[in-house]
Amino acid sequence: MIISVVVPVYNEQNSLQQFNDKLLDFISNQKDEYRIIYVNDGSTDDTYAVLKKIVSDNKLVSLVSLSRNFGKEIALSAGIYYAQGDAVITLDGDGQHPVSYIPNFISKWQKGAAVVIGVRKNHGGSSFKKLASGIFYKLFNAFSDVKLVPYSTDFRLIDKNVRAEFIKMQETNRINRGLIDWLGYSRDYVYFEPNLRHAGVAKYSFAKLIKLASDSFVSLTPVPLYIFGFIGIIITPLALLLGLFIIFEQYILGDPLLLDFTGTAMLGVLIIFLVGMVLMSQGIIGLYLSHIQAQSANRPLFVIDYSKSTIDKDAK
Repeated sequence: MIISVVVPVYNEQNSLQQFNDKLLDFISNQKDEYRIIYVNDGSTDDTYAVLKKIVSDNKLVSLVSLSRNFGKEIALSAGIYYAQGDAVITLDGDGQHPVSYIPNFISKWQKGAAVVIGVRKNHGGSSFKKLASGIFYKLFNAFSDVKLVPYSTDFRLIDKNVRAEFIKMQETNRINRGLIDWLGYSRDYVYFEPNLRHAGVAKYSFAKLIKLASDSFVSLTPVPLYIFGFIGIIITPLALLLGLFIIFEQYILGDPLLLDFTGTAMLGVLIIFLVGMVLMSQGIIGLYLSHIQAQSANRPLFVIDYSKSTIDKDAK
């Protein structure tokens, strides 16, 4: 059985050798056959030089070096694309994902899970990041058909069949864990305590985390396109009812309630009504845009789990 381990790295010159030694030490004690793929995401320090030495010292290690910094999601996708074997394990190269947990992933995969997801037992960040992360997961899961497990990570295992479907996806602004979850398949979870970084600082700035969150919403749920349309659906009938009430109360019944609506108030109600109509029209445009987005994403129309089907994979 062959397992590929994909590790995206960016400016990890100070910790990479230590991480690689730990990973190779773990692999040397396993019965399965492992292949390691490092993806150099356009590092600007001496990461490439360290990787060249690592590759030259061990035939089990290969290197995919990107021409520039494309970001972790693309780097991870590139590694999965070039991975081979029966399953692919992805993990970060900063040492926070403990390699000692890999047998847990293998065990759950061998018991039938096509996707095994690593979930942090604690967030490990600042209070503000914990709060922001909690809000993101609640909002995303409320509005999307794809459900993300809070504090799930890119420390995960995917079966070769999942990999085959994943590499068909061509989105450029992507969140890999969301796309893998979108594919479906049976899944299980491994809960782990993250290690401290071997060296350096986190490469994901708050701005990058915001972009990742926004990309997740845009690529995996059309709700942002509809939300103002929903607001318009609420505002428009309320403004219409208020306008009809003013007409009947003020002009037809002769203001029996002595509300004495001014012209400015009536103009305000009209403006609110028109704003509601505009928001509703934006919602309609959003419906069309969501269909365009789904079509241009070029995802497969459906995904068949051949391990649970009786049809031939190569049948047409």
